Formats: sequence, structure tokens, C-alpha cells
Amino acid sequence: MKIEMTNIHKAFGKNQVLTGVDFDLLPGEVHALMGENGAGKSTLMNILTGLHKRDQGTIKINGEESTFASPKEAEKSGVAFIHQELNIWPDMTVLDNLFIGKELRTALGLLKTKEMKALAQKQFNKLSVSIPLEQEAGQCSVGQQQMIEIAKALMTNAEVIIMDEPTAALTEREIEKLFEVINALRKEGVSIVYISHRMEEIFAICDRITVMRDGKTVETQPIPETSFDEVVRKMVGREITDRFPERKPVLGETALEVKGLTKSGVFSDIHFSVKAGEVVGVSGLMGAGRTEIMRAIFGLDAYDHGEIKLFGQSVQLKTPQQAVEHGIGFITEDRKGEGLILDFSIKDNIALPNLVSFAPKGWIDEKGEKDFVDLLIKRLTIKTESAETSAKNLSGGNQQKVVIAKWIGIGPKVLILDEPTRGVDVGAKREIYQLMNELTDRGVAIIMVSSELPEVLGMSDRILVVHEGRISGELTKEEATQEKIMTYATGGQ
Repeated sequence: MKIEMTNIHKAFGKNQVLTGVDFDLLPGEVHALMGENGAGKSTLMNILTGLHKRDQGTIKINGEESTFASPKEAEKSGVAFIHQELNIWPDMTVLDNLFIGKELRTALGLLKTKEMKALAQKQFNKLSVSIPLEQEAGQCSVGQQQMIEIAKALMTNAEVIIMDEPTAALTEREIEKLFEVINALRKEGVSIVYISHRMEEIFAICDRITVMRDGKTVETQPIPETSFDEVVRKMVGREITDRFPERKPVLGETALEVKGLTKSGVFSDIHFSVKAGEVVGVSGLMGAGRTEIMRAIFGLDAYDHGEIKLFGQSVQLKTPQQAVEHGIGFITEDRKGEGLILDFSIKDNIALPNLVSFAPKGWIDEKGEKDFVDLLIKRLTIKTESAETSAKNLSGGNQQKVVIAKWIGIGPKVLILDEPTRGVDVGAKREIYQLMNELTDRGVAIIMVSSELPEVLGMSDRILVVHEGRISGELTKEEATQEKIMTYATGGQ
């Protein structure tokens, strides 16, 4: 299928999102679509698939001017969209999620459950996914939910698949498997629009790249004719000299110490510590237990036994409120489900953990709250017309910045970052890294869980590797390599 989009314009109210975008997709190619958060990439694809109507411009499919009336019509015509924000029905089974709206039925209307299970398992086997089909989707990790969404799109036999940050919650092993599937699809003539902020992936898997900036097309060119630095410069309109800012940590006393933390069947005998001013990276494969350990420390999930110490004092953290009162912040990997109240404004989301400080006498100091929120919006360069903008109207990367702003605002002593740069563009990533350095310079202890090995290696002072619910290895910054991390992550010594 050949797609041509020419001079596409789109505004939401007074906000002009697209101002003349050109994009084309050839049969059997993997075409990267890149740009900063808010550049208009997802909006462009939503216009293609019929979710939004364009204000101006033309769309041609196989040479004929055409428009899809809805995403369902687009899917029936062979265009599938794997969205960055997962469309999972948490109370339904994995199998039901895979076939929702596309159930196989007999002539009498009965479900062909056995046939659906066989088709689903066949697709899971291709992706090396091992998730019970009868399990509730809400019980799956974000990474597992991502694989469910990928499997669901692949089962449509689409001619075009749009992948918006498909690897954001996946580990290296899952990404390798996905790339194998993408290469197989390309050989079959399937076209893929690949939206990602992970530069290594773009250069590893894509044929051409289109860069967008501020709602416009900057350039389209073959991947071999460009470079990492050139793409970044076109995206952000400026040079970014170093991907990871230099760290010169000055370590203080032990801020957090975990001893023997255990939750049966999930993680066992977890021992580690993090000092004031230190960044401890946590790596491991999807499902290894990294997030579950952090949720237990923050009081989100119960654990069976073990001890948590803050600055040498044993503490009982049975709720997130208790963790916050002790100076612990937690930036969750699931920003949509747990990190934000999407219908609330940016201001209300950022101020939420800090309401007590704005209302010492029982009523809110609105000016103090506004100044506080405006400062954080400016500091994290959140792209918005107003602090009153609803969080659901922001791009994924700007939503992530709101989550980070919310927890920085509490003035944490210990900050847990679970996939802090998921879905965030290269310029914004560096801003987050610089912010991490500023926080550690002020003595904040940071635990960073990440599936991006370059990020773990670039920003960690020490690295813990989790395998099957246990810490399988610990590496200093000097001795750490991708190979050593992956060896520990897969159970090797």
C-alpha cells in the first residue's frame, strides 16, 4: 500500500498543531517519523486513520484520493495503529483483548474459543510472549500489555502498521524479537510507520526518516544519508553536544537501605542501598520484578517480610501517603493509569501531592500554587498554552514531564524513577538527565529503573540487575557494559 499525505493542516481550537505536513509511505518500507514531543507526529497518524479530520490537505492511497471515516474503517482497509497510550481493557482477559470487536463466531453466534486461542498462541509464539490467555489484562505489566497490543495489530493482516513508541516498555530481548517480526513483515510487503525517540532503533530498523518540528515537515531522506547528530539538530533546531551530561557525584550518607525484602512468587531476599547524591540504575528483562520491588518500597503493594531503612531508621511504609510523608517520590512507568489524573489540569496534577503545603490554614493559597506550578512548567519546558490545560490533551512526552514535575515538587529525599524517559524525545531526555544531576547535587538519592541500556550506562553511578525476582548482579559504573548487564539479566554469572 502506498500512502501520500500532502500539505496537511490541523488545529484544535486556537492551537495550530499541523501547518503543512508532507509524508509518504512506500510498500514494504519501514519509515521513521521523528520529532520532539508535541511536534504533531501522533496527530498526523490520527488524521490518516480517521480519528481526526484534517482542516486542509490531501491524502492519496495507491494513487487515489481517499479518506478513512474512522479508525475501524482504516483497520478494515488494512491500516492498523499501535498507539503509544495502550488501549487495554484491564478487567477482560488477554484473549478477549486480542479479539475485541473481531470475535470469531459460529453460524449460531457462539464464540469459536478454541480457534481464537490457537490463533492468539500462534502470534504470541512469533513474538516469544508467554502470557496466559485467560489472565486478566490488568494484571499484566506495562511491557506485557505493550506486547498484547503489538500482537493484536499483527493479527489484523494489515498492509500498513503504525507503531507509536512500540518498544517504550520493552527490554532488549523483546525489542530484538519485535525487530525480527518487522523484518519478516517488510519482506512480505507490509509497510510500517515507526515513531520512536530511541535513535539506535531508528538507525537499526528503518529505511527512510521524516523529521517534523513545530507541526511542519523538516526533511525526508534515506537513513544511510543522515546521522544521529543531524537528526537531533533537525528535530530540536539546535545542537545537543552530549547525549548524557557528565556526572560528578558527591555521595553522602546512606539514604535508603533495603534488607531481605520478599514477596512470595514475585521477588525474594532483595538487599540494596542508595546514598544521598547517588543514582542507582536498575536493569533486567521484562517481568524480572524490577517494578514490583519499587512498588513495594513505595507502599503501593504489600510484601511478606523484610526491612526498609531511611537514613538509618527502620520505617513501615504500608501506603504511598506514608512514603510521601517520609520524603519518597515515585514516578511510575504507567503514566496514563497511575501517574496522572487525565481529566485534571496540568496545575491540579502537579499541585496534588503538595496541597497540604498550599493550604496551611485550611484554604488554598492560589497565587502560591500558581507560581509553584508555573515555575515547574518552565523548568521542565512543558509545552502548553496554559497550566489549566487538561493533561489528556498533552502529547505523551509532555504528560511524562507533568508526572516528573509533580514529584519533584514535593522536595523528595529519595526519588524512584521507573522508565523516566519513556516516550520522551531526545532533547527532553537530556533535560531530564540534567534535572537528575541537579537533584543529586542537592543530595537527593535516585533509583532509576530503565529498559534502555544506554540510559542505564550513561546515568548510573552503580547498576543493579534483577533476574527472576532476585538481584543477580551489581556493577560499578567503570566495570559495567551492555554485555555484562545482559549476562546477569539472563541468569548468567
